[in-house]
Amino acid sequence: MRHRVSGYKLNRSSGHRTALRRTLVTELIEHGRIQTTETKCKAIRDQAEKLITIAKAGLATEDKAKQVYARRLVAARVNGGPATVRKVFEVIAPRYLERKGGYTRITKLGPRKGDNAPMAIIEWV
Repeated sequence: MRHRVSGYKLNRSSGHRTALRRTLVTELIEHGRIQTTETKCKAIRDQAEKLITIAKAGLATEDKAKQVYARRLVAARVNGGPATVRKVFEVIAPRYLERKGGYTRITKLGPRKGDNAPMAIIEWV
């Protein structure tokens, strides 16, 4: 039984899996859309949306300490450095201030030519 088991293992060790997710989320932030396998899209969707929720909470508060805390939380979860964190807070999160959730869209593309893996595009709505 799989009760309360969540997430995708992606056939990798835990450190490799964490690094892969962090890299894919960073690329999604930098480029706006990425093409990868369907399973990897589903694996990073929750993390990407959680980052936007953290950024929205940081933008909504007047307390400077909470704003800095939100930026540090986002910085701890992405690889890109200050430029990527700045893009999350100044470009991406303000677009979704009125939206309650569902910030990403996954579009299925079909099988990859080499190994027949199901491909998909994940992008910001």
